[in-house]
Amino acid sequence: MERIKNAIWRFVKKYRKYALLFCDFLIWNISFYFSYSINRNSLFFVNFDKMFLVYLSLMNICFFLVFLLFKLYDKIWRYAEAIDFFYAVMATFAANIVFLIVTMLIQIKMSPRMYFIFLVTSIFSIFMFRVLYRVNRLLDNVSSNSGKPQKRMLIIGGGDSTAMFLKEVFKHPSGEYKPVAIVDDDSEKIGRKIMGVKVEGTTSRIPEICQKLNIDVILFSIISISNSKRREILDICAKTNLEVKIIPNIYEIMTSGTSVFSAMRKIKVEDLLGREPIIFDKNQYGGYLIDKTVLVTGGGGSIGSELCRQISELSPKKLIILDIYENSAYNIQQELKMKYSDSLNLSVEIVTICDLKELEDIFIKENIDVVFHAAAHKHVPLMEKNVDEAVKNNVFGTLNLVNLSDKYNVKKFIQISTDKAVNPTNVMGATKRICEMMVQNKDKTSKTEFVAVRFGNVLGSNGSVIPLFEKQIQKMGPVTVTHPEIIRYFMTIPEAVSLVLTAGSLAKGGEIFVLDMGLPVKIKDLAENLIRLSGFIPHEDIKIEYTGLRPGEKIYEELLMDEEGMKKTENKKIYIGHPININSEEFLNDLEKLRNISSKGSMSDILEMLLKMVPTFKHTKNI
Repeated sequence: MERIKNAIWRFVKKYRKYALLFCDFLIWNISFYFSYSINRNSLFFVNFDKMFLVYLSLMNICFFLVFLLFKLYDKIWRYAEAIDFFYAVMATFAANIVFLIVTMLIQIKMSPRMYFIFLVTSIFSIFMFRVLYRVNRLLDNVSSNSGKPQKRMLIIGGGDSTAMFLKEVFKHPSGEYKPVAIVDDDSEKIGRKIMGVKVEGTTSRIPEICQKLNIDVILFSIISISNSKRREILDICAKTNLEVKIIPNIYEIMTSGTSVFSAMRKIKVEDLLGREPIIFDKNQYGGYLIDKTVLVTGGGGSIGSELCRQISELSPKKLIILDIYENSAYNIQQELKMKYSDSLNLSVEIVTICDLKELEDIFIKENIDVVFHAAAHKHVPLMEKNVDEAVKNNVFGTLNLVNLSDKYNVKKFIQISTDKAVNPTNVMGATKRICEMMVQNKDKTSKTEFVAVRFGNVLGSNGSVIPLFEKQIQKMGPVTVTHPEIIRYFMTIPEAVSLVLTAGSLAKGGEIFVLDMGLPVKIKDLAENLIRLSGFIPHEDIKIEYTGLRPGEKIYEELLMDEEGMKKTENKKIYIGHPININSEEFLNDLEKLRNISSKGSMSDILEMLLKMVPTFKHTKNI
C-alpha cells in the first residue's frame, strides 16, 4: 500500500502543474454550478435548461485561456509570495470579465445576480485553494522537523536583508535556525515586528537580550554600515561568547543565485578591521594599463594572482604571468581563460627571476610597458635559515628586473615591498629594504618610473596567520600566538592590489607609497575575538598558547622610516615617503660585494654585508 501511495505521489509531483490546472478546473466549475443553482434557488438539476451546458462550455474556454495567459502554472506555489496570490486573483477576475464580454457579444442573457455570485465565489475559491496549499506545505515542513532542535537566533538589523532572510526561514521552517528577536538602532523600529519577529531593542542591549531569550547564535544582517561601526557591534557580540554569522551584500546574493542560507557565513577577520576598505577606482587610476603589455612577476602567488585579476579588467594589450612555480601560474591562467576566453591576450612564462638570460629573452620578445614585481621569498623564519637564497632571489632577482626594465625602456616599474623593510630585524626585511633602495637609486638615472609600494600583513595570503587561527579553532585549539603583545597592521589582498595599481598611476618616480592602514591590531585580541565570535570562550573552551617570537620577528611593525617623512597624495588613503639620499657609487659597489659574498654562501659574511648596506637593520639572531 505504501508503495502505491509513493508511486501516486511521485506521479503527482512530476505532473504537478497539470494537477493544479485540474484542481482549478474543478473549482471554477463547482463555483459556476453553485452560482447557477443559487440563482435558480435549487441545488439539483431540476428545472435546469439546456443553456446551462452552453454557459458552462463558454466559461471553461474563457477561464482556461485567461489562466494560461497569466502563466499561473509556471509558478512554484510552495514558494509563492503575496504578488503570486494577487496574480491568481487578477486572473480569476479577468476570466470573469472575458466571460461576461463573450456572453454579451453572442447575445446570451444571464442574470447579473448570477454573474456577481460567480465572480465572488470563483475568486474566493481560487485564492483560498492556493493559501491552503501553501499552508499545508509549511505544516509538512514543520512536522518533518519534529524532534530536531533549532538554534534560537538573534538578528542584528531590521532592513531588507533581514526581511529576505526571514522569508527564507518561513519557506524552510524545518531549518537549523529559529529567529526569536531582532535588534536595530533605529528607535522607530523598536517594539514593532518584522514578519512576526519583534525588534527587542538597540545593539547596545545585545548581551542582555541574548541572556534573557536564551539565544544560541547571532546573525549580523546590516549591509550598509561603516567598518568602524561594524567592528563596534561585533565587539559587543564578542561579549556574549556566542557564534556570530554574517550576511554579505544582498546584490551579491541575488546575482550569484544562491540562497541567503548558503550565503550566510562565519565572521572573518576582515570584518573585525576598523577602517573602510580601499577600492581601486578603475576610471580614475586605471588608464595607464589600458592597451599596454604588462608583466607580473610572482603572478601565481596571492598578491600576484590578484594583480592579474584586476589588471585583466582594464583591457591590457597583453598580460604576461611570470612564476617559477608552475601549479599556481597554471591555476590563475585557467581562471582568467575561463572568464575572458580569447578577449584577453595572455601568456605564462615559467622562469626564475634569478635567470638573467631567460628574463632578457622575454623583455626582447614582448616590448613590455609596465612591470609589477611581486616575486620574492617572504617567509621570515625560512629566510633566517636560508640567507644566501633570500639575497640571491630578493636582491639580485630584483636587480635583474630593474636593469632590464631600464635597458628596454619599460614605462613603469612597481616594486612590491613590505612593512618589514622598515627598521628590519630579519633577513627578509633587510633584502626588501635593499630592493627599495635599488629602485629609488635607479630612478635617478632612468627614463623608467621606478616606485615601491609598502604594506603590512595581507589577510589570506600564503603564510598569513589568520587561516592558521581558523584551522586551529575548527580543531578546538590550541590557538598559537607568538607573543601576547605582538601587534600588526592588516589589509586584504584586494586592498593591497588596489594600492599597488593606484600607486602605479600616481608614480612620478622614486616614491615609496604607504597605505593608511588604520589602527594596528594586537594579535592576541584578534585571536580572542575570532574564538568568541565562533561561539567559544577563549582560554576555557579553546586555549591560547604563546610560542615565543620566531627568528627575526619583532613585536610591532612600522610602515615608514623616521627619515622618510610623510606626504599626502590625491588619494586620502595613500601617502608617500620621500626618497632617501643614497650614495649611488657606494651602493652599487656594495651590491657587487654582496653578490660575490652570496655566491660563496658564507652566512656570517652575507649577514655582515646586509648590516652594512642597511644601517637600520637590527638583526635579532646571530648566525
